Amino acid sequence: MARLNLPNPLWGSNGVTFGPDGRLYVAQFIAGQISAVDPVSGDVDVVVALDGPVQAPDDLAFGADGSMYIADLTPGKVWRRSPSGAYTLVSDAVRVPNGITCVGDRLFVNEMRGNGRLMELFPDGGEPVVLTDGLAWGNAMQLGPDGLLYYPHMMANEVWRISPDGGVPELVAKDVHDPVAVRFDRGGVLVVLSRGPAGIVTRIDLATGARTVVTTGVAGLDNAAFDDENRMFVSSYASGGVTEMHADGRTREIVRRGFDGPFGVTVDLGGTVYAADHFSLASPDGSGSVTTREILPFVHGVVADGEVLHLTTQVGEVRTYDPVAKTSRVRATGLTGPTGIAVAPDGSLVVAETGAGRIVRIGSDDTLSVLAEGLGHPVDVAFDDEGRCYAGDDRAGAVFRLDDGTLVTVADGLGAPQGLAIRGDELFTVEVTHRHLRTISLTTGESRVDAENLPVGLPPGITRPTPPPPPGIPAPPDQFAGLAITPEGTLLLSANGEGTILRLS
Repeated sequence: MARLNLPNPLWGSNGVTFGPDGRLYVAQFIAGQISAVDPVSGDVDVVVALDGPVQAPDDLAFGADGSMYIADLTPGKVWRRSPSGAYTLVSDAVRVPNGITCVGDRLFVNEMRGNGRLMELFPDGGEPVVLTDGLAWGNAMQLGPDGLLYYPHMMANEVWRISPDGGVPELVAKDVHDPVAVRFDRGGVLVVLSRGPAGIVTRIDLATGARTVVTTGVAGLDNAAFDDENRMFVSSYASGGVTEMHADGRTREIVRRGFDGPFGVTVDLGGTVYAADHFSLASPDGSGSVTTREILPFVHGVVADGEVLHLTTQVGEVRTYDPVAKTSRVRATGLTGPTGIAVAPDGSLVVAETGAGRIVRIGSDDTLSVLAEGLGHPVDVAFDDEGRCYAGDDRAGAVFRLDDGTLVTVADGLGAPQGLAIRGDELFTVEVTHRHLRTISLTTGESRVDAENLPVGLPPGITRPTPPPPPGIPAPPDQFAGLAITPEGTLLLSANGEGTILRLS
């Protein structure tokens, strides 16, 4: 067993801010936890664990008394964590809370949705006050040196400001590249981060309106914080980590970037490994790190097919992506939680429609048909050398063969089988409950365990509720430990319990 990349020390990184102790606190939406990073050593400590009340933290801020305020995006809650570690619910009246900031003892939050609101909340009680609405997806915001709150309209490519006491909002800048966060450095310069693949940072002098734009190469920037020496530290929703970023675009890695999962995994005929990593398509880079190849929102399953890749997304799409031309076309929409995907011998695509309990086929003309239904929670599909299709159901604890729409049990009594792969007469599946690889003979039905103690799924003993997502906003990704077979015949495993891809030989 060998790792193609190093384990991920920081699962995703979203909102960042310096705490009273001088450490950089990082909200981890995908991990469901908050960590503190030593900006000198890069050491990471978990402060808010994933089995606590906070489920999907996307931004955070500290009040004057040292309390941590957390925007819990998917369940639509805002929390206060006292300096002693006690949690209280500040509000559940904010829809898709994201950008959050403190102005002394005052707390402000905005909504990441169309016609979003910017609100003041009152931790000690009181109804929220809406300062303004009409945000085209709000996100990270901050008080400027002029005493006004600055915030982005992500989808309108604009930056606005408003008084903390309300009033008429004012447009500050338009035609800003994919603004995801607005921040001020210690000199009062407005710094706007781009959520796009190039890692663009725009600096705006408020006095003159002059702009400086640099391209950093850090894909999927999310947020930034400045220390007392005016050093800028940034996060990436696409690949996690913490990076120190200079004004000229030079970077220094503080906490290395890595996979958000990974989830589905595949390898093309040239040996390039691709992982579907929720916010992006990513690959191990050969040096232990991970390269973000393309920002592709909510991808979950992937399979190589000649020169293209086919992907499923957690918003119900199936797409075909050309990694050379960087073009993508939609093959199907409206599916319920599709996960695993495979290419049938006739070139059609077969997909495990997990949320609907179905296995569906997508033809070359994009016509969709149902191959099997009535499953509990199918998560992956695979074909044998004779062109027969198999599906794994992690809730039923079974692997089935599809015989003309009839489900024939190949193996049952398994512990949450997820990824499937077939090589010759042998079917491989990852039993996430038991954290091992099971090999099943398709001729005799006999099985054996070929690898144990695999780093897949949540840590043992940890359960994590998945709240229903707001419309258009997926929840953190469902667990999926994918499997693939290389051209040489070895297995690749998405070890989503540590953030690596493993080669099992």
